[in-house]
Amino acid sequence: MKYIQTVEAGLLEFSVGKFRYLELKKPFPEEAILRHISSNVTFVIFQIHSQYQNTTISFSETLLPNASETGTDKGLVSILRPEQSMCTWHLETLDPEPVQNVAIPLSYSESDPIPGGCNLEFDVDIDPNIYLEYNFFETTIKFAPANLGYARGADPPSCDVKMGPDSRWRLQYDVYQYFLPENDLTEEVLLRHLQRMAEVPQVQANAVKVVTLTADDKTSVSFSSLRGQGVIYNVIVRDPFLNTSTAYVPTHTYACSFEAEEGNCSSLGRVSTKVFFTLFALLGLFICFFGHRFWKTELFFIGFIFMGFFFYILITRLTPMKYDVRLIVTAIAGSIGGIFLVAAWWRFGVLTLCMLCVGLVLGFLVASVAFFTPLGNLKIFRVDAVFWVTFSCIAIFIPVVFMGCLRILNILSCGFIGSYSVVLAMDSYLYTSLSYITLNILRRALHVDFRRAFVNVPFQTNDFIVLAVWGMLAVSGITLQIRRERGRPFFPPHPYKLWKRERERRVTNILDPSYHIPPLRERLFSRLAQIEGLFQKEQPAGERTPLLL
Repeated sequence: MKYIQTVEAGLLEFSVGKFRYLELKKPFPEEAILRHISSNVTFVIFQIHSQYQNTTISFSETLLPNASETGTDKGLVSILRPEQSMCTWHLETLDPEPVQNVAIPLSYSESDPIPGGCNLEFDVDIDPNIYLEYNFFETTIKFAPANLGYARGADPPSCDVKMGPDSRWRLQYDVYQYFLPENDLTEEVLLRHLQRMAEVPQVQANAVKVVTLTADDKTSVSFSSLRGQGVIYNVIVRDPFLNTSTAYVPTHTYACSFEAEEGNCSSLGRVSTKVFFTLFALLGLFICFFGHRFWKTELFFIGFIFMGFFFYILITRLTPMKYDVRLIVTAIAGSIGGIFLVAAWWRFGVLTLCMLCVGLVLGFLVASVAFFTPLGNLKIFRVDAVFWVTFSCIAIFIPVVFMGCLRILNILSCGFIGSYSVVLAMDSYLYTSLSYITLNILRRALHVDFRRAFVNVPFQTNDFIVLAVWGMLAVSGITLQIRRERGRPFFPPHPYKLWKRERERRVTNILDPSYHIPPLRERLFSRLAQIEGLFQKEQPAGERTPLLL
């Protein structure tokens, strides 16, 4: 991309509605100027964007808290005086490296609402900016309420004196979300796509409307954080009485830092995560095709998932352990859970209990898929009690429905759960939104405020490929196991009873060669004696007694 430099020293000419690329350097501030503003324009919004380096925009060369903004996506509203036809803004950066920006001035008339016109929270008097905060769980955007438009030279309408239809309380706010291409962190792509989110018609044509807020609602919306995925947010304030609208200054995030030394946007996959999910996927792939035949291995896999999931939630909420330590402890706890379930089957042989565990894990995956759809964004499910009761009912419904055909339930569980483990492993190396099917449920269990977040994710080329791989693995595994198990016993017999019957047969049948095998204790003592003999000093050969005459 070719960045346009200044034509005059320190002066940048802009046109209304035209984007311009520019480069800012620390010791050289620039002045942006917009000439020949039409007389029917009452206010102008000038906005400037960069990828991750901060830029400062102000009305004057002297930076004042109530007349300047600093950040990656910032803008200022210039209320025009009568006969005014020119506006200027001062641009600079304090970053030691050059900053590549894209900027645009947008003009509006007196009938258009003024974004941030009733600001009482932020520094600038009229603040059209969207303020964004993120953590591992959620990304929250905040903005100041808008005010009704007014003519040049007139007094602005009061914000909170009256609440009738002729006040700012009739305004509505549409919140939009736009996803950048997956696995693309380049500056060029971001600045190009930001141009699709600046003006009202383009926002409505390209982005997805998530929610509509009224003036009675809190001007704050939360979304699930998508680490490493570029997302652009914008808000359009509408006046339904005059059928006019204005866009706020769009903001973007990758839910990660470009400048962090550890865990930055360019190196999202931890080594511990890759090792854990790669081993987990290898076991899951085996279960997908051979789980029903190797029944005990499948039980270990299911027990690992059961214990590992709940134990990870427990130690995360109760201890300050680092992520890598939590992952190791989770692997140990999951292995113990798998061994315990296998031991319970070997000793007691209760098939119903084992299949209940298998069915619940499949039900968990089905419920997670259900809430991964737009169903999960319904307002009723922001109440934790409603969400968890509904989720539990879906999870329990699966084993109940298949309780009359346990072999089909087991083979379906092997196919879907085993193949999904491959999806989780692929996410460690290549971003895919399908990993958030279960990750969103884990976040809901770990973070109380996640209940208010919208769980929208992009569904792009990578996701279609991964979805096809998941489907092919699941269908292939299920088909192979159904064909191979045709005509065979539904489940293996009780291991403890077989072992006990075999032991009694050996005791009573003297013709069985195993009857003559010494007891285990004697065999152990014999083997220890042989090992001890290896370390004893060899006795010298020859006669030791005197010869008799």
